[in-house]
Amino acid sequence: MKRVYVVGTADTKGDELAYLKAEAIAAGADALLVDVGTRAPSVPVEVAAAEVASHHPEGAGAVLTGNDRGVAVAAMGEAFTRFICTRSDIAGIVGIGGGGGTSIITAGMRALPVGIPKLMVSTLASGDVGAFVGVSDIAMMYSVTDIAGLNRITRAILRNAAYSIAGAARAPAVAAAGKPAIGLTMFGVTTPAVTQAVALLRDDYDCLVFHATGTGGRAMEKLADSGLLVGMIDVTTTEIADLVAGGVMSAGEDRMGAAARTRLPYVGSVGALDMVNFWAPETVPEKYRDRKLYRHNPQVTLMRTTVEENREIGAFIARKLNACEGPVRFLLPEKGVSAMDTPSQPFHDEAADNALFEAIARDFHATANRRLIRLPLHINDPAFSQALVQNFREIAATRS
Repeated sequence: MKRVYVVGTADTKGDELAYLKAEAIAAGADALLVDVGTRAPSVPVEVAAAEVASHHPEGAGAVLTGNDRGVAVAAMGEAFTRFICTRSDIAGIVGIGGGGGTSIITAGMRALPVGIPKLMVSTLASGDVGAFVGVSDIAMMYSVTDIAGLNRITRAILRNAAYSIAGAARAPAVAAAGKPAIGLTMFGVTTPAVTQAVALLRDDYDCLVFHATGTGGRAMEKLADSGLLVGMIDVTTTEIADLVAGGVMSAGEDRMGAAARTRLPYVGSVGALDMVNFWAPETVPEKYRDRKLYRHNPQVTLMRTTVEENREIGAFIARKLNACEGPVRFLLPEKGVSAMDTPSQPFHDEAADNALFEAIARDFHATANRRLIRLPLHINDPAFSQALVQNFREIAATRS
């Protein structure tokens, strides 16, 4: 039986949690209260903090003993995440908290698959919540007042939250479309390549296109890890350039990691690896001020990657590809990696491109399942899009 999990620190927010649970039940949900506090609860709970804490790799003592609040919050966040991953009865989850509670509860929420309703009522929800939400589908609701007792404001906010999560939890799951879903990554400078690929695939696949801005690549891989994709056409791996050079659109060290974990059919390329992203020109680090820069718009400045950076990027890509045991095809467009990388455009640099291609080829370990393909085409050439699609269809067919 699926239930709504009502989560918070029952030592400091017991009355509010009890009220939230009661309202969720009144709204038609089967709710239970989960305590993630570090002291004795002030109200009855169905899942005690000690049970949650026992999921920590070092046991409950690592969470519930000690006097350092910051350490305890971090440890409970890890324990709650592991606890959540053991549950199969979650219809939805609603949490309440300040800084510590929001950190603990959203850590567990982020571990849940996309699609399970997640609502966090937080004193921090009117600010920058990127660190709490990540690439998950967590809804943040501002508490307006501090969550420090029941009053006319907290009752109204918590009641709204209870009815919201109850409604979402009762709603029937959206039936999967008849077509399986695949993820594709795109940047403005690789739009023609991806648009053409989607046109060739849309009759057979639900094409989900992700803007490769750091969160985009992570979101695609989150869906892959959640079992919501049947494959990826990762045309635009530009986020790796930002990782290597310190740009503002990095997706982190785990970029391309989902392909290895899931073994899904994966076709990739080197889209927009000719550029690193910064915000307005004045935000470009001083050490890069004499580099080839291009003002994409008033808010975004692009920097051309160098031979040395491309060697490092290529080594990263090859290492990630070598970890993949599922079907992989990685395509290199030898005539240019973005719309800005042609003879008439400012980022055309054959030496830098060749450094990238050769670094990948040098470290890449080819197998029957894992192949590197070089094509004398520009990435936005229709023939390159056709090659992407053809290779994807070939490896997807091996999984059917």
